[in-house]
Amino acid sequence: MRQARSALFVPATRPDRIKKALASEADLVIIDLEDAVALEDKSSAREMLEQFLEEAPQVSLYVRINAPGSEHFDADLDLCARLSGVSMIMVPKAESAMALQQAAALGRPLWPLIESAAGLDWIDELAAVEGVERLSFGALDLALDLGLESETPGAEAILDQARYQLVLHSRLAGLAPPMAGVSPVLDDDEVLHGMALRARQMGFGGMLCIHPRQLDPVHRVFTPDAEQLAWAQKIVTAARTQGGAFRVDGQMVDAPVIERARRLLARVDPSSTGTVA
Repeated sequence: MRQARSALFVPATRPDRIKKALASEADLVIIDLEDAVALEDKSSAREMLEQFLEEAPQVSLYVRINAPGSEHFDADLDLCARLSGVSMIMVPKAESAMALQQAAALGRPLWPLIESAAGLDWIDELAAVEGVERLSFGALDLALDLGLESETPGAEAILDQARYQLVLHSRLAGLAPPMAGVSPVLDDDEVLHGMALRARQMGFGGMLCIHPRQLDPVHRVFTPDAEQLAWAQKIVTAARTQGGAFRVDGQMVDAPVIERARRLLARVDPSSTGTVA
């Protein structure tokens, strides 16, 4: 989960899609009990998820529950508590450390979704809750909460400040790099590639997805390419015999550059320490 580049949402009310999602290239599949499920279908969504896991006990699923404070929060937690196949819980509209602690009591890793002004205001406390593994960004909901004009330069300027907070507090709390928010773009790989690239450049480690066709451009962005890996290996190899600062291909290399090279290699092989031949 710490290395995941993509997380694909699937409505709990569509078990046929769950099977397809699990067979896709998605690093994680998140079964959605929240936004993708109509209010009148919440109860049946829980029943469908429970039935799916009863019929496929070998499957491990990740679940987005309904928001703390909603009438379905406790029922969703009760469901997750009794289903051993639920391996991670995503908590939307995360705004309260107490609510996260309640979810963390189930003993599953948590992914809080920061998607409101209150969540952003309390992000330091949310990131510090024991059991929180990775923050995720809900740009669309945050824009709505703040009254931003979506897809405008002004809105992006404000949202970038929120993105900075996620990256900063993830680092301060020792969490995995955060997940960027979903994009409504489905049919334009170039646009999606650009959004994912910008998120990666800002320090995000992956992206939430709402359709399988988004996976390929997202994976291409968040997977180091052959040129990047060759550069990283060259730096790490040179560092074995060079002390202090040195030059590689006409560029100065020092401790931060060496560490960046090691982290690139670790994204392909998490067990790597940057010392492979």
